Amino acid sequence: MADWSPAAYLRYTDERSRPFGELVARVGHDPASILDLGCGPGHLTPVLRGRWPAASFVGLDASPAMIERARATDPGGRYELADVRDHAAGRGPVREADLVISNATLQWVPGHRELLPALAATARQTFAFSVPGNHDAPSHLLLRGVAAREPYAAAVGPVERRVVGDPADYLEILAGTGWEVDAWETTYTHLLGGEDPVLRWISATGAQPVLHALDAHDAGHGTGLRARFDAELGAALRDAYPSRPYGTPLAFRRVFVVATRRG
Repeated sequence: MADWSPAAYLRYTDERSRPFGELVARVGHDPASILDLGCGPGHLTPVLRGRWPAASFVGLDASPAMIERARATDPGGRYELADVRDHAAGRGPVREADLVISNATLQWVPGHRELLPALAATARQTFAFSVPGNHDAPSHLLLRGVAAREPYAAAVGPVERRVVGDPADYLEILAGTGWEVDAWETTYTHLLGGEDPVLRWISATGAQPVLHALDAHDAGHGTGLRARFDAELGAALRDAYPSRPYGTPLAFRRVFVVATRRG
């Protein structure tokens, strides 16, 4: 997949940041060191520093563009290019920290549930993460449905349904390996503004693999599939998420886990 766009991702900063603040609020220890897996453009680092100003911090992300943006925004911080799977295997630039935390990243990691015990083992005190649980919401059903039609299907191929666990799934995985686990879910109703806000929302995150494939096809074949796809998906999303005089409501489910070492 092509690299991420920090500017597009940050378009709805407040809405994307709120779950992280609620995750941080449920961490019961005061860590001396923090490792953020999938730190993105560094926009959530102030949340961690605000809660634990004395802690050392390292942010990891697999996107060069995100790491570049984080370093530019926070030149005094430490941000490293690294993959979550490498960290789980002990090959990352930082082996462990008191708090290992991740926001909206693990759903992109193939087989992330199988990696959870290894990821948790790198936390000396607490392992905390949140993942979006909206992959069967109308936004993603329509994304997969439109992408499965021709002429898009030939350019895109099968669109993966990125499955995350329910709170009980994650509790069983981590409690079964000895952690004390707090797991829950929340459905936010975000009020989005502007033209085609739901299309812009998913275009910065969940739709990225599809859009990158269409862009690559257009560049290689001189076609205009991306523009056609945006128009078709945008129309479907407007029907599924009708605009109101006060904005466009978007229901968004999130799953949260805070695992703490016993004793």
